[in-house]
Amino acid sequence: MGGQFGGENPMSLGMTDSSVGSQREPIRFLMFSASLRAASLNTRLIRLAAERIEVNGGTVDFALMHDFDVPSFDQDVQEGEGFPAGAEAFCSRLNKTDAFVIASPEYNASFPGALKNLIDWASRYRPQPFNARHGLLLSASPSMVGGNRGLWSLRVPLEHLGARVFPDMFSLAQAQQAFDGDGGLVNAQLADRLDKTIVAFMDLVEADTHYHCAKKAWFEYLGEPPTAETAREQ
Repeated sequence: MGGQFGGENPMSLGMTDSSVGSQREPIRFLMFSASLRAASLNTRLIRLAAERIEVNGGTVDFALMHDFDVPSFDQDVQEGEGFPAGAEAFCSRLNKTDAFVIASPEYNASFPGALKNLIDWASRYRPQPFNARHGLLLSASPSMVGGNRGLWSLRVPLEHLGARVFPDMFSLAQAQQAFDGDGGLVNAQLADRLDKTIVAFMDLVEADTHYHCAKKAWFEYLGEPPTAETAREQ
């Protein structure tokens, strides 16, 4: 389901939200929480992140983990029955975006099995939808480490599949007391850091999507030889 998360607070960089958004080329993001729990702290965080992306000129396709419900991956099921509806929905929606943002809880120093299972199903698609698509990882946790260990483990399968996972991640510690009544962050420094992380990520996605000279530099930074697509400059 799509969502509108607009706001009217000035950005920390001194520009109004409307002036920031009006300067962007079109960029679209699939955003979801990897938690199934209705009152999930990660769902609260991803809703806030979606609001900030829309404020800064991005378009959001907001989803719930329940939208992508799939059975345990089984190659026999795939070959005999095809892909389950949840995997079809995920890949279809991801393929319509320029980037994705996931807020993932930490389970036993890793990330949820439901998300890993979805990634496994998606990896069987052709073309594989994570390849060369940018991603930003967030987490919220009652613990002092903010789910950070889970995010490091989540990077592994995503980067293995070719996703361009943004170097900066945002981990919200003691998240049960971090939100105010309007869904924002109580701590102004954390709110500013989240905004700056999101804006930097959006800048990269916009440049990679619309400015091919930046895309060429990104691929060369990764040590990959430019292709006919990435070598174009304008």
